[in-house]
Amino acid sequence: MAATKKKQRAIAILEQLEVLYPDATCSLDYESIVQLLVATILSAQCTDERVNKVTPALFARFPDAPALAGADREELENLVRSTGFYRNKAKNIQGACHKIVTEFDGEVPQTMAQLITLPGVARKTANVVLAHGYGILEGVTVDTHVKRLSNRLGLTKNDSPVKIERDLMKLIPQPEWENYSIRIIFHGRAVCKARKPNCAACQLAELCPSAVN
Repeated sequence: MAATKKKQRAIAILEQLEVLYPDATCSLDYESIVQLLVATILSAQCTDERVNKVTPALFARFPDAPALAGADREELENLVRSTGFYRNKAKNIQGACHKIVTEFDGEVPQTMAQLITLPGVARKTANVVLAHGYGILEGVTVDTHVKRLSNRLGLTKNDSPVKIERDLMKLIPQPEWENYSIRIIFHGRAVCKARKPNCAACQLAELCPSAVN
């Protein structure tokens, strides 16, 4: 019975999020699937807003997988420096693009199993690429907002992104997996902030066991 009630509450949260953020979509700017992949790698521990300030110059200089794979590492690092952890990100971007060129005929893979073999790509990045690049819903994208809000909303008690994803996949209908993530991210940015959630203004408060009135 408790599981059924939790699922019903998850559906109610979904419905309210759709009302609040009907046009919400991926905030990253890109013109190809490989650019989406690179932008998502750069977004780790960085805001999408910052990534979108970096990628125009990056993609003007290195627009595709072959160009990125063959880029001068120091130049690549300088282009992505402001996103943080720039050495590791540059290394992963080059490694992923090299593998795309040499093992996947220049095309970003279309399966979770293949995507997570790319350097710098775990389930979060793979879910974003599959959902927004190919329209494939393989799982639920779990970023810091999804992790925080899903716990506050009582949809999971886990801290591990993989376990959180598993919990959410049981509660949320598959066609809504990415919609949930995107809309929760928007809500996390606007209302349910990390340090000071604005419960008084939150239209999910009645569905939220953590809400403070």
